[in-house]
Amino acid sequence: MLTPEASLSAFFDHAPYALEKARKLALLGPHLQHLKTWHEAKCPDYAALSQMQDQMLAALTPANLSPAEQLELTLPLVHVQLFKLFGLKSISDAEIYKTMTSSGTSGQAVSRIYLDQATAILQSKALGHIMADFLGQKRRTMLIIDSKAVLKDPKMFSARGAGILGMMPFGRGHTYALDDNYELNLELMLDFLQQHQAEPLLLFGFTFMVWQNLVQKLKPVLKERGLSLNLSNAVLIHAGGWKKMQQMAVDNDTFKAQLRQVLGPELKVHNFYGMVEQTGSVYMECEAGHLHVSNFSDLIIRDPLTYRPLGFNQVGVIETISALPLSYPGFALLTEDLGQILGEDDCPCGRKGKYFQVHGRIPKAEVRGCSDVYN
Repeated sequence: MLTPEASLSAFFDHAPYALEKARKLALLGPHLQHLKTWHEAKCPDYAALSQMQDQMLAALTPANLSPAEQLELTLPLVHVQLFKLFGLKSISDAEIYKTMTSSGTSGQAVSRIYLDQATAILQSKALGHIMADFLGQKRRTMLIIDSKAVLKDPKMFSARGAGILGMMPFGRGHTYALDDNYELNLELMLDFLQQHQAEPLLLFGFTFMVWQNLVQKLKPVLKERGLSLNLSNAVLIHAGGWKKMQQMAVDNDTFKAQLRQVLGPELKVHNFYGMVEQTGSVYMECEAGHLHVSNFSDLIIRDPLTYRPLGFNQVGVIETISALPLSYPGFALLTEDLGQILGEDDCPCGRKGKYFQVHGRIPKAEVRGCSDVYN
């Protein structure tokens, strides 16, 4: 039997946003059904969950499903909270190459995601395929708006550490803006930006930390010293931490506008939506401000009461689907986020696939984000 790892090779034969709906479903649909069978055979807890959901779905699912309906109505859902309650994995303990944890406030349980080497490699390869569409093929001089201390345990990565580690291969000459005590090294960061501002740069950090350190701390210093920056060849990628931004009444447009006041009007800024439970298959924000589903993913919006799939422009619970998880049954996840699909195959940016926006957490859902808690 063809392994899921082998069947994934075809996904890399296409640019990450090149496949229109029918072509993508023809590739993704059979692979996901293959993943379902794979994890049922290797993870007893998932097999029990899948069997129970299969019985429920059989009574509700009409005959003669279209490929899209097949994907939406027949894949068992795994709620993200289950990774906090159970050690869901489809590998033996001896095969664990790396364990990643979700973020969570003090005292809260965290998700634990168990990777074997094959899954870790596939996640890294898929992320590279996606990022090349936004960054190009050459490595950029890189400033990380964080501390190197977050990577202190090479086998146990938080979501924030995993994000940094995942982005590092796209940069060179990595410089950290924060010291080991998570304090901003202002002079180091300012020297870096002045020295390299004419180069193709990559800046990466989690949203609130970028706001706090580049806007709130750097902006007044530039004004006080009579300095200006124009990072015309730079790309800033950020994610997570929107809860704190919303509390300060800072939306995505304000965030971008303020950053460009500090770093120059031509700065390119891309948010992404992702989670440690599906590392690698991130949803990048395009130039039109839309989050995009790549060839490696799909996204379904479900009614919060019935869990039936909703159409375009209807707000519901986000289900994320990834072709990548081989070592754990995390390929079809019900999140705690609300969102809506805006369209498919017709975004002004030219990328094919679904595009969407996120509206935040389901009310009363546990507050957590991929940037961890940062004080």
